[in-house]
Formats: sequence, C-alpha cells, structure tokens
Amino acid sequence: MEFEFNLPVSVGIVVVLIALGAVGLVQSDMGMSEDTVLTMVVPSMAIFATIVFAIGVKYGEYRATNV
Repeated sequence: MEFEFNLPVSVGIVVVLIALGAVGLVQSDMGMSEDTVLTMVVPSMAIFATIVFAIGVKYGEYRATNV
C-alpha cells in the first residue's frame, strides 16, 4: 500500500499536529490558561507551520527538478 502526500492529506496532518499540541498544552498544568493557549499559542503554531510547510514545498519542488 502506497501513501501519497497530496495537499489535503498534508494539510490535514499539520492541522492534527497543531490540535494535538494545543490539547496537550490545555490539559497540562503549566500555568497557561486555556484562553492564552487559544489566543496566542495556537495562532503562533499555525503561522510557524504555514511558513515551514511553504519552505518544505519549495524545497521539494527544487529537489524534484534538480536531481
């Protein structure tokens, strides 16, 4: 069975990772309120994931054309 990484699958994986991180922070007793996690941490995680995802896609395109 071969698994293909297309855009919906890749974005879904990123969303699941961000959700797991947010749930972990909310459930742990680190002194951060749920409000802080949802208004500050989750948007930061989403922006960082978007930047890294775009860089990864561009690097993959470069590797695919210059092998």
